[in-house]
Amino acid sequence: MSRIADCFAGCSSRQRTALIPYITAGDGGAQKTLSAMLALVESGADIIELGMPFSDPMADGPVIQKACERALEAGMTLAGVLELVKQFRAVDQVTPIVLMGYLNPLERYGHAAFAKDAAVAGVDGVLLVDCPPEEASGIREDLQRQQIDQIFLVAPTSTEERQQRICRQASGFVYYVSLKGVTGSSSLDESALAGPVAALRQHTDLPIAVGFGIKSAEDALTVAGHADAVVIGSALVSCLAQADDTQQAVHEFIKPIRLALDGRQADAPAATG
Repeated sequence: MSRIADCFAGCSSRQRTALIPYITAGDGGAQKTLSAMLALVESGADIIELGMPFSDPMADGPVIQKACERALEAGMTLAGVLELVKQFRAVDQVTPIVLMGYLNPLERYGHAAFAKDAAVAGVDGVLLVDCPPEEASGIREDLQRQQIDQIFLVAPTSTEERQQRICRQASGFVYYVSLKGVTGSSSLDESALAGPVAALRQHTDLPIAVGFGIKSAEDALTVAGHADAVVIGSALVSCLAQADDTQQAVHEFIKPIRLALDGRQADAPAATG
């Protein structure tokens, strides 16, 4: 069983909603990123989504765009991202790591070489925003050979036919985008979330994670009523960008969300895939 599958199985058995925080690799320097990754686990993260900085992150709003700019200016590369994962794995062999980013850096690196090096480093999943199922066959096969999950996004505008196509190719989990727009662009709307997530479950047995627009423990609780995992990115990235003490900032941001998610177990179990 992969780390991702094992993580969700463990969460399901404990009726625990998985918490998946996103940070941009190299924002503030490699050491700050590694420190943040370790603090995320200590604070209750179940999976870490690690952004591969890119010069044109088209699906991301200003917060993550600026984080990518800072990381690139600090010298972070795709090879550097894999080295960060390797350093993290020297301490933590359990927590799944999902790399999130765009196809261009992988094209330059080489699909097969990237997949092999990512597996050696300890990567568990890859989410490529601009790599739809129609164009994913090459990279998906390379990732599959290395037992790395390729995770796909499902948008609120995705047709039922498209949802089915995405779900047939997805592995690890399916990432449902909770709003129309870029990351961090607007507030979460529960009325526009419940129906689409329930409909998506008709097409997959994989866990469903929901992200975009989640900024607080209250938002996380809203998502937890419908999904298996909560992804939170821009609000955390913004918090870390202003922090002098990375570990303290992570603890203060993540722990209340983790406690809120755990607290709802007594009232209503998390949705299961």
